[in-house]
Amino acid sequence: MREIEAKYRTGDLEALLAALKSAGVTVADPVFQDDQTYAPAGWEPGHGKVGHTFARLRTEENTHVLTTKTPLGNAMECIEYETVVADREQTHGALLALGYEPFVRIVKDRRGGTVGSVGVCVDVVEGAGTFLELELVVDDDRDGRAAQEELDAWARGLDVELERTTETYDALVRPGATSR
Repeated sequence: MREIEAKYRTGDLEALLAALKSAGVTVADPVFQDDQTYAPAGWEPGHGKVGHTFARLRTEENTHVLTTKTPLGNAMECIEYETVVADREQTHGALLALGYEPFVRIVKDRRGGTVGSVGVCVDVVEGAGTFLELELVVDDDRDGRAAQEELDAWARGLDVELERTTETYDALVRPGATSR
């Protein structure tokens, strides 16, 4: 599966939530997510992300999820694999044994919802701010950039102040870690 995203920073959480409600999007109560990201051995932010496979180990409400992401045209369009794992520490050890290196920890409160086939996430990320993330999961060959522009058009229709970013959360939390 491919995940195609568009991401926006906002300075007004309440205005964003009100705009989403006006657009017919129901968002759930916030859940706490603790993510450890991993980069391939020897990878550095200056190398860019496209073509490299990264891993994330997320804990949410005592459930641990391992995800791999391989950015394609840009850091917001990825081939993604995801599975629930039983033991966070054992999975961490397995990732280290496979040659991955811990990169950055991302801690956030996430409110999720949907509009049609689009996942809507409102994230309050420690050290980075408040964000709207729109996610489209596809199994076809649609153009990723064109899909991102469609997501952008929908976001712009919310009539709330949004600043689009092409950076992933790890780059926003860790200075110097650009997503390219």
